[in-house]
Amino acid sequence: MDLSAIQHALKEAGLDGWLFYDFHNRDAIAARILGMDTHRFASRRWYYYIPAKGEPQKLVHRIEPWRCDHLPGAKHIYLPWQEQHALLKTMLGGAQKVAMQYSPNNAIPYVSIVDGGTVELLRSFGVEVISSADLVGRFEAHLSMEDWASHKEAMAVLHKTKDAAFREVGRLIRAGVPPREIEIAEFMRSIMREHHLHFEDGPIVGINEHAGDPHFEPTEENSLTMKEGDILLLDLWGKMDRPGSIYADITWMGYIGKSVPAALEEIFQVIRRGRDAAVALVRERFAAGVTVYGWEVDDACRKVIVDAGYGAFFTHRTGHNIGEEVHGNGVHIDNLETKDERTIIPGSCFSVEPGIYMPEKKLGFRTEIDVVVTDEGEVTVEGGLQERIVPILA
Repeated sequence: MDLSAIQHALKEAGLDGWLFYDFHNRDAIAARILGMDTHRFASRRWYYYIPAKGEPQKLVHRIEPWRCDHLPGAKHIYLPWQEQHALLKTMLGGAQKVAMQYSPNNAIPYVSIVDGGTVELLRSFGVEVISSADLVGRFEAHLSMEDWASHKEAMAVLHKTKDAAFREVGRLIRAGVPPREIEIAEFMRSIMREHHLHFEDGPIVGINEHAGDPHFEPTEENSLTMKEGDILLLDLWGKMDRPGSIYADITWMGYIGKSVPAALEEIFQVIRRGRDAAVALVRERFAAGVTVYGWEVDDACRKVIVDAGYGAFFTHRTGHNIGEEVHGNGVHIDNLETKDERTIIPGSCFSVEPGIYMPEKKLGFRTEIDVVVTDEGEVTVEGGLQERIVPILA
């Protein structure tokens, strides 16, 4: 935890402090920012208050007085609930605006962690609870150079896996033993494990109508057998199997044939243009030193798809933050499911993944890249861009 950096950010934001609170290790954001040991049994509430100026304050239960001992600041110990409330109010002093993992109207559910009762308690002290969303992006979702290196390492494995999967599909089709979706998924998982990649689920391997399901999961029961003339979507994600690694997440499209039908390529080009419009906006804003918000990038991408007549078939946000979790807690590229009004900051990583889904026509298209904004404001894309659907039998 960089105390001086947090206090500087609080002053910049006009906040009196940042209050961290947890019960039963529910707040993974607090755990990562403060370096909490979540492996130890946690049965009592604790609070850690970082004021914009002055010494931090800890409030812990008498049964677990060690809970915040690794953090700087004065320690207060409570037992009865009346004492807990009194000490918490005293710790906050005359604070009027305090950040917490809270989101008004649950607009950003990733940071909407503090329960309503705790928010009510602070309000009873005369304290206004402000969302910590931008602070979380700065101190929990910021990538170091080491983080970026682990992301690039994972990205290289994903592209190796994707290329091998397309080759394997082509080999099996030519050999007259067409594979099922689950078989290619298992093939990809074996390569990812061989290269020490960690992933909790996936990858998505979907043909035709299954490509039209954004969260399709191939199983023994639902898998289709591939054949010539099928559209194929591969969505894969993972991070290096070591602590602190950052995920990579990509989606590529293939066609089981020697050449891609023009009608399919035309639809893919719509999402390709939307993807590129999103990246272009981020690059333009950072080059000009102008703030860019997650919702604006979603709008830039979505406009291309809406203008092409496919808006009704683009049924999810344009992208998500990427960190130690594949869906991280930083800014998302979203003005559909939420209006993400957070600022895209240097040191962030996010996906751009527009899609067009028409399962009733047995079609689905998605292109997904990962964008990294360096501390210097350079906007980079790791792993390259898919420009056209891959003709797998070419």
